[in-house]
Amino acid sequence: MPSEYEQFTLNIKTLTGIDLSLYKESQMKRRLTSLYEKKGYSSFTEYYKNIKMEPAILNEFLDRMTINVSEFYRNYKRWEIFENKILPRMLKSSPSLKIWSAACSTGEEPYTIAMILSKYLPLSNLSIYATDIDENVLVKAKRGIYPERSLNEVPIDIKNKFFIQEDGFYRVTDDIKRTVTFKKHNLLAERFQTHYDLIVCRNVLIYFTEDAKNHLYQKFSAALKSDGVFFVGSTEQIFNPAQFDLTTEDTFFYKKI
Repeated sequence: MPSEYEQFTLNIKTLTGIDLSLYKESQMKRRLTSLYEKKGYSSFTEYYKNIKMEPAILNEFLDRMTINVSEFYRNYKRWEIFENKILPRMLKSSPSLKIWSAACSTGEEPYTIAMILSKYLPLSNLSIYATDIDENVLVKAKRGIYPERSLNEVPIDIKNKFFIQEDGFYRVTDDIKRTVTFKKHNLLAERFQTHYDLIVCRNVLIYFTEDAKNHLYQKFSAALKSDGVFFVGSTEQIFNPAQFDLTTEDTFFYKKI
């Protein structure tokens, strides 16, 4: 007989299609227990009954189980390596790039990619696909309005060119917004498009079990074209890239063999 938490994960999978068993159990359980206790519930069973009845509670649950911490040019040195080492090689072989920002959260990452590429390609030639499982963050991403702390690592010339200050917040300019298409997508359950030049998926995979992570590495590799690049987060080094038909191009950058 499944434990109460296991039954909760089965119920959530039926309701939303999200398989919580693929996330590291101790972290997810702790996060969700903290959430339901704050709401005044005493068990996962009681919590699920209310999730099922109240759309607002379901949305709050989805917000909590996804990790929505992001900022522009996060880990700036990695983006420097992308611009100075990875991108020139990519542009040499393909002047128009097929790009996917997976688990894009509130949009800082795909907009960062667009801002970097704007130095080398006309914005009208850019088309970046950005996805996340959480519809609430996608609404914010499409809006493109951010607090100042999200821009801590943005170079001043980029800040002046692509942001408009409004009431203490910063709005991404429409020409950058037009380069990104946002869509809801479940990495673990749904199919991936293929022939990508670049896939960026950073600071997300650390929350998955090893089996789920390996499954995703296979899917990401299959979605890349030959010599395409997979860019991961600073705690997500792949120690056996050859297993996934990848080779290390630089730290946290993997090229499809």
